[in-house]
Amino acid sequence: MSHTPRTSPSRVPSRSSTPVPGRSPSRLVPPLIRSAPSVSSLRVYSHGSSVVHSPVSISPPGTATPRREGGGESSSASSVIEGILIQEPDAEVEIIDGDQGNASGLVESRAGDEESKRNLRDQLRRTLSKKESFTDIETFRQRHRENVAAMNEISHNAADRYPPRQYFVLTDAGKPVFISDHDAHSDSATSMIGVIQALVSIFLDDGDKLRCINAGNTRIVFLLRPPLYYVCVSAWGEPESVTRFHLEYVHLQILSVVSAGQLKRMFEQRRNFDLRRLLGGAEPFLYSLLARLEWDLAMSTSSLHCLKLDPVLRKSVADILVPTSKIKDMLYVILVAQGRIITLVRPKKHSIHPSDLHILVNTIHSPSILNSSAAASWLPVCLPKFNPSAFVNAYVMFLPRADGQDTPRIPPSPQESADPLADTAIPESQQSDDASSGQSLPIGVSSNRSAEIGLVCVSGNADFEAVRGWCETVSQRLAKDGLLKTLSNAISQGETEYSVSTLGVPGLRHFVYKSRSHVQITMPLFEEPYDGLDEKRRLITLYQTLFDAIHAKSGQESTLKLQYIRTSQESVMGWITQPFELYLALSPHLPKSAAVGAANSIARWVQKEEKRLFLRDAPVF
Repeated sequence: MSHTPRTSPSRVPSRSSTPVPGRSPSRLVPPLIRSAPSVSSLRVYSHGSSVVHSPVSISPPGTATPRREGGGESSSASSVIEGILIQEPDAEVEIIDGDQGNASGLVESRAGDEESKRNLRDQLRRTLSKKESFTDIETFRQRHRENVAAMNEISHNAADRYPPRQYFVLTDAGKPVFISDHDAHSDSATSMIGVIQALVSIFLDDGDKLRCINAGNTRIVFLLRPPLYYVCVSAWGEPESVTRFHLEYVHLQILSVVSAGQLKRMFEQRRNFDLRRLLGGAEPFLYSLLARLEWDLAMSTSSLHCLKLDPVLRKSVADILVPTSKIKDMLYVILVAQGRIITLVRPKKHSIHPSDLHILVNTIHSPSILNSSAAASWLPVCLPKFNPSAFVNAYVMFLPRADGQDTPRIPPSPQESADPLADTAIPESQQSDDASSGQSLPIGVSSNRSAEIGLVCVSGNADFEAVRGWCETVSQRLAKDGLLKTLSNAISQGETEYSVSTLGVPGLRHFVYKSRSHVQITMPLFEEPYDGLDEKRRLITLYQTLFDAIHAKSGQESTLKLQYIRTSQESVMGWITQPFELYLALSPHLPKSAAVGAANSIARWVQKEEKRLFLRDAPVF
């Protein structure tokens, strides 16, 4: 089903707090694109990497044909495609679109800069020659074999402090796009952008690709997605793959505002185009995303964290969310609370990528939407994993409270909310290093038990009035049947959370369990000794180190099934099997056998509580 433009001007949607570039984005026809190939994830430079490009047919939004990168359209291609979520492939580092895979030569030499660039290049070569080179693959792999042989325990140097990470986005022409440090002086930020652009261009001119720079405890990670470059500066001691993954998400969030097709056309026409003019109203989305990336382990593990709920209640709510046949082009109906999914209704044989869900949830929970005076919004948004070259329409409505004090407010029509900068707010994560906004932090980190429930309807080209009327009907039915009150009570009374003490495992402090078949995680609240932000950061960094080692995200020769780290504060273990992945933290005084016993106890408990912890079945239409 193609996106056919309608002539009626009253149906032109607009994004609250976000500029809409060019023509209405929901009118774009998705073209045939190529899949994103995977490249080696070695630490330094990737030169002359060979990638395989396989054409993929992308279904336009509104059809029931699933899109899967690197595969066909048939639902029989994989058993996972028939599930709710698409499993993220392990080799996810350095994914480059086929048309942008060769970044060499994109940066032109400016007159008078050749000598400076040559001097900088020579200095970098001399500096790098003094360091140990990882370009000798055999040496690197030999060391890794030795580590595997003594795999019972690996070392980890935890950071003493966790200064805020710094993120930079710039164009290949050196124009700044986004800087996470909003207090950065304009002159110093401009100088930093200039240094970044020079470093990248030097290696591109030599046919190399700069991946990261290690300077003591600080690591600078580069991600090239021409025409945009992404950089992260971190001193947290996490693996390189973690911050690279963050940069990938920043790229996806930008594509949700300006599609890949629009981005390519704009910079083909004007290479010095200033993208800040289009992303000025979208900065709250990026700040909110960075706050979530710091804490959200579902994002780190390419999965979903659903609300713990009684399965009968979940099914009763989901049955009401099935759209009527009168509404055409409906894609997904999602119910969200506390930043987690309650249920999701989708077309038959159609799965959704976890990263698209995270981008969507982050967008609707950003302060510019959440703090808007309107109770509902009509947003054009691009879901990059679904179709990076087209937009869908998301109707976002926060349901009235169960006490009846609030009544649903009618959102402005698309033409009434045409001002893209209306209701823009500065996110709390921008104002505090702690990023302590309850809406930005996942459950378990924030103590916020807000019972606010959001209804999101994603459609291809559906009629605005029809979607709005149907959502109001759903809201009224949920209230009439008492389901909305039951949901609100469960959230406010803490029934959607659980403590690690519930399991009754001696010495167990925390864990993260990922069901590989459901592509979902579950974990308890962060409690003592992880009741401080730095303690949480330390534990999350340890989890990320285990995840990186088990999945070979940083150039390891092969994946591992078991990893163990012991520090003075805790011992953590990562374990992967066919049905699940498990990461757990215990007292450092317990033996390794206790960790194995705790892992088995967790697996048995999760299997017993699976119906409550995971979204296993949801209606389709």
